[in-house]
Amino acid sequence: MGLPPFATSRPLTLGIELELQLVNTHDYDLVGSAADLLRRLSRQKCPLDIKPEITQSMIEMASGVSHSYAEVLAQLTEIRDVLLENADALNIGICGGGTHGFQHWGERKIYSTSRFRFLSDLYGYLAKQFTIFGQHVHIGCPDPDTALYTLHALSRFVPHFIALSASSPFVQGHDTGFFSARLNSVFAFPLSGRAPFVENWQAFETYFDAMKKTGVVSSMKDFYWDIRPKPEFGTIEVRVMDTPLTVTKAAQLAAFIQTVARYVMVEHPFHPQEQDYLVYSFNRFQACRFGYEGTYVDPGTNEHRPLQEELLSTFNLLESHAMALGTADACAALRQGVLSGDSDALQLRREYEDTKSLPEVVQRQCARWRSA
Repeated sequence: MGLPPFATSRPLTLGIELELQLVNTHDYDLVGSAADLLRRLSRQKCPLDIKPEITQSMIEMASGVSHSYAEVLAQLTEIRDVLLENADALNIGICGGGTHGFQHWGERKIYSTSRFRFLSDLYGYLAKQFTIFGQHVHIGCPDPDTALYTLHALSRFVPHFIALSASSPFVQGHDTGFFSARLNSVFAFPLSGRAPFVENWQAFETYFDAMKKTGVVSSMKDFYWDIRPKPEFGTIEVRVMDTPLTVTKAAQLAAFIQTVARYVMVEHPFHPQEQDYLVYSFNRFQACRFGYEGTYVDPGTNEHRPLQEELLSTFNLLESHAMALGTADACAALRQGVLSGDSDALQLRREYEDTKSLPEVVQRQCARWRSA
């Protein structure tokens, strides 16, 4: 069996998945309570898309299909509130952030599903090190060829998405010096990184069938690409973001990606080619390591400029599309953060400087997750 047919999807619809940390409320280390929380949530009358993740200290919440920033923010807020109500009853803390600041991977336990056990057997210790927390954004595409064009066009904005969402400076009790250290763990997997340069769906099906014949993959889930097509949903899925510290910022990031997608779908400003990817890994690393202060190399001109400058130019470029989508307020909020040089990662670093305590930092992350 090959790829599923590319589903019909309304262009530019939104869907968001957020991987969340479960912590105890004593020392704010991760706690393996996903099964208890999910069992309690299963008794809720309202339908919620909340599921386990690869280790028992994680869960994933997901919005439904949304058409606007306001709609997806309302959905995320409702799910968050139900999650918090049930977590409070079990004395579990919930927070965002791309990594937990001081957990040790060797203490994690794999959540018992057949797929997660398979991944643990396949990847060994990497499976437990995958206790990291990301935001995935699905963008609806009208047809598979448009999906592949949009995927390659959006790839030049991957550094923008990383820098705007970066919230993982600490790993196993140490400041890594990175703004997004989470992606270093993702990059350890053999089928991660960029998607292959394939421009039409027939060629992509040929590529997938060839990969499947090798026995290396069986479905699109086996690819951990930064952006990947999801034919069963009729979307592309952008996967490079750290989970932000609030649902509001998660919705703003999704709105920004939706706005960039409209820009490339409507204006077709680029003619993607394999050569565009020559600077892909460099740009990706710069955003992870330095955030807004990283260097961005334009794939078309090879011009070097500060990523902060590139982001501000992008916000200006998107103004008419943001107005058309109703995302202007979301983009303005993100733009203000870029102007001030502030980010979730810097907030976490400031709080550590203030408290000298990573447990206190995580406690504040839990408090921020509750905030409007």
